[in-house]
Amino acid sequence: MSNAIDDIKKYKTIHFIGIGGISMSGIAETIVNFGVNVTGSDWVSSDITDRLIRSGIKVTIGSDLEMVKNADLVVYTAAIPQDDVELVEAHKLNIPTCERAVFLGKLTEAFKETICVSGTHGKTTTTSLISLCFIEAGLDPNVQVGAILKQLDSNYRIGNSDYFILESCEYVESFLHFYPKTEVILNIDNDHLDYFKTLDNIKNAFVKYVKLLPDDGLLVFNADDRNSEGLEQYTKAKYITYGVQNDNANFVAKNIKFDKNGYASFDVYFNGNYFDAFTLCISGMHNVLNSLACIAVCNYYGISNDAIKRAFLSFTGASRRLEYKGSVNSAIIYDDYAHHPTEIRATADALNRKIFNESWVVFQPHTYSRLKNLLDDFATALLDFDHIIITDVYAAREKDVFNISSKDLVNKITSLGKPAIYIKDFKEIVSYLKENVKENDIVLTLGAGTVTEIGPMLV
Repeated sequence: MSNAIDDIKKYKTIHFIGIGGISMSGIAETIVNFGVNVTGSDWVSSDITDRLIRSGIKVTIGSDLEMVKNADLVVYTAAIPQDDVELVEAHKLNIPTCERAVFLGKLTEAFKETICVSGTHGKTTTTSLISLCFIEAGLDPNVQVGAILKQLDSNYRIGNSDYFILESCEYVESFLHFYPKTEVILNIDNDHLDYFKTLDNIKNAFVKYVKLLPDDGLLVFNADDRNSEGLEQYTKAKYITYGVQNDNANFVAKNIKFDKNGYASFDVYFNGNYFDAFTLCISGMHNVLNSLACIAVCNYYGISNDAIKRAFLSFTGASRRLEYKGSVNSAIIYDDYAHHPTEIRATADALNRKIFNESWVVFQPHTYSRLKNLLDDFATALLDFDHIIITDVYAAREKDVFNISSKDLVNKITSLGKPAIYIKDFKEIVSYLKENVKENDIVLTLGAGTVTEIGPMLV
């Protein structure tokens, strides 16, 4: 490890504003393991804040200016407004402040082999797969993943090695603060347009990201993704490509077959030669691509195919990634985090490879700006489901100033010839589903917000 850890340890107490976030909580618990005293606050209580409290971290729901006064450094997320009372107090008291991505970047600098998994879609699953392969191979990695991983019973892992495997999010170009030795770029898509405005700006951010690689680093990217074409020209690092459609990629999946659960088995070819056969316990063609990215990284780091296979068979998905929640009326309920049209199409594809009667989706749009920018794409993506229920927009960091609502999405879907209904109240949604869902149907709650609460209510 470098001196970066010593730089962090200089702060005896660090206060995290928004500590209940999936990334912030993992960072906070990691810092505790370095011997730093950690406090935190969040607007709402959650399973994550409860877990942090159980682990001994002092967490306030709401604001706590006393915690700020006792801190040597205050870390905050991009979602925290500059007029937040705790942030204002820190500035007033001249207590140093640091945005989450900058602080996480300092952590990445502490490890010689930081493996950053980026891309608009698939980061959590691919980070999970790579992490489990490294653990299976006995490499004892440090891990930060954007969901609770069953094998870790957590969203982070403290290892005793120079490997640090983490998700690298492109939002507000936060990944430009990191110190990657290996970069995995899964895809580049038109998301976070509230910040980037255009797809070209997103592509330019990834170019800047690739330029961060050292000459002895590694770039792994998706040869099927047209927006990722040519990224290798921006680095002197070694590069490896993978794909399903592009036979010129280094790693290619062929002879792909899906079982009744939608799980794929496939042969992998490396530089045109047969490499090995692999089986997944997660569904969908998009996860064949995610697993190829993982295989490329693991092969580079000398992990055996047997270790990769064992890890693949142990991984049934991270939380909120087509996660099984139970049943209602003998219909199966799943929950998924998909909140972009591309992700919805991939999730629908994964579902449609399963055997079932009819599909029911409850979709909660995530942010007004995303719904406004991608309204037509959302409507088209949702047509793959038999029955469509739309609930109110989850605003997240935004205010309702975009002149768009969930009813506009319902109207757009209806105009495309598919019935869709708007239901605001979660209890009404539960009642409606219980009255209408039949045996062997599939129910999917979809979105990055509170829609995840509906599955447990149904069960």
